[in-house]
Amino acid sequence: MAFDILCLGEPMLEFNQQPDGNYLPGHGGDTQNAACAAARQGASVGYFTILGADTFGNSFMDMWRSEGVDCSHVKQVTTAPTAVYFVTHGPDGHEFSYFRAGSAASKMRPEDLPIEAVKSARILHVSGISQAISASAADTVFEAIDLVKDAGGTVSYDTNLRLKLWPLARARAVTHEAMKRCDIALPGLDDAVHLTGLSEPDAIVDFYLNLGAKVVALTLGAKGTLVGTESERQLIGGRKVTPVDATAAGDTFDGSFLARIAAGDTPFEAARYANAAAALSTQGYGAVAPMPRKAEVEAFLAEG
Repeated sequence: MAFDILCLGEPMLEFNQQPDGNYLPGHGGDTQNAACAAARQGASVGYFTILGADTFGNSFMDMWRSEGVDCSHVKQVTTAPTAVYFVTHGPDGHEFSYFRAGSAASKMRPEDLPIEAVKSARILHVSGISQAISASAADTVFEAIDLVKDAGGTVSYDTNLRLKLWPLARARAVTHEAMKRCDIALPGLDDAVHLTGLSEPDAIVDFYLNLGAKVVALTLGAKGTLVGTESERQLIGGRKVTPVDATAAGDTFDGSFLARIAAGDTPFEAARYANAAAALSTQGYGAVAPMPRKAEVEAFLAEG
């Protein structure tokens, strides 16, 4: 089947610290979070990765089926494990501890791609993390980008910088090259400051438009999202909630934004909707579990 959105990257089983000190298991990984968020907004979504043939990998397969994310092209292997991470919470917010070295997803190679599924996707969504986990994964992402572009599809890219995975100089080189080939750039402000050396949001939007993106949605945290195209620019204000855990709020934005783009919204309409979805996602613990569904987002928007 042809997907509205096909996501590619590294899923990670999540253990999120609760107020009582215990850890709540869940599912994470930036592009898979975006896939779940998009599916909850009604988009047709597929996912590609390599998982371990283990309990954690099986858990993802079960979760995707229940969320309506097509996982028919996902591969499972006995030679490498599914990655894991822990989330702890303190006065400065949430902190991540990763156990992903040698993960099954990091073994991805271009020849593993489901070529016809990739070529038929309306939107491909990938990220800096998708490319940072290994050189072969970086090559796989570039191959997927080329397949989609050659087929006339759209490419979405979130910088999602993780300096524990690669040095800044390599992150800049790889993500800038990917951004030259993308249509929708979804950077976060902190990441973009590191990657571009710029600090002003408008200058950052200009930077990514000049690299080649047709749409840039620069997320600014509580301030909202600065959305720019070649002809128009708007600051879309954030939505106020009482946050509990910001894990995957940015990924919820990405998936919700792309779902609305696939549904025909303008980038500015899509950002308004995605800001609301991301805000709602911070009201519970974990990555996927607190993501809102379409009816919840629409009700929240209707409140004004």
